[in-house]
Amino acid sequence: MDASFNEILIAFLLTLFAGLSTAIGSAIAFFARKASTSFLSWALGFSAGVMVYLSFVEIFPKAFESLSLEMPETRAYVITTIAFFGGILLTGVIDRIVPDTVNPHEPKDYEEPGNAETKDFTKLLRMGLFTALAITLHNLPEGMATFIAAIEDPALGVTLAIAIAIHNIPEGIAVSVPIYYATGSKKKAFFYSALSGLAEPIGALLGFLVLSIFLTDTLFGIIFAAVGGIMVYIALDELLPSAEKYGAHHQVIYGLVLGMSVMAMSLIIFF
Repeated sequence: MDASFNEILIAFLLTLFAGLSTAIGSAIAFFARKASTSFLSWALGFSAGVMVYLSFVEIFPKAFESLSLEMPETRAYVITTIAFFGGILLTGVIDRIVPDTVNPHEPKDYEEPGNAETKDFTKLLRMGLFTALAITLHNLPEGMATFIAAIEDPALGVTLAIAIAIHNIPEGIAVSVPIYYATGSKKKAFFYSALSGLAEPIGALLGFLVLSIFLTDTLFGIIFAAVGGIMVYIALDELLPSAEKYGAHHQVIYGLVLGMSVMAMSLIIFF
């Protein structure tokens, strides 16, 4: 699977964009009011719809196609399926390793600055910093997933990068709020929030350094199928619960269906 310098650069920049969107979450935490959470709920549901649709309609078939180039179709389909659920298992294991108290994908309230917990500044600072570390652990495979998708199909990479960017907004909130309340500095909170997002381009870089040596059609198919599993897990376990936290149930479903519909229409247009 050869790629030109420009293709690699574009893939890396897309991953950087997705990672640094944690800074958007930080800005929302500082300046948004309750009315804004309705939009965030829609956006998270929309992102989940994009990820689920892409995983089953684009990523899984492309992985199967790549594996089929080097083995019989029946075997290729079995390996694609195993790799898909392997991606889900990998992400689930990472979630289990990270405690709920610092897990960036556990929805948290950020609109109540008078909450009693905000009085324990040391605890909040520790929580914010550990959350930043947890995000690093979570986002490494996401960065690799975005990078590989962009290398295979730039249009797919753009779509996935946007979906990941939306997904990263609550992570920015989870990092910046406790640090802000602990230090009183929006600059520090914003800095650590943005810094935590750099895990994704680091994941892309690590993926490139490793895969550029060993990548074959078979290995690409396995990894790409795992990417599909990662995306489904993110949508079901992280995006949808967060969307429910920030808005009404039906807003989440409308956003989910809208995301799937927009993705389907874009695939039809560019088919």
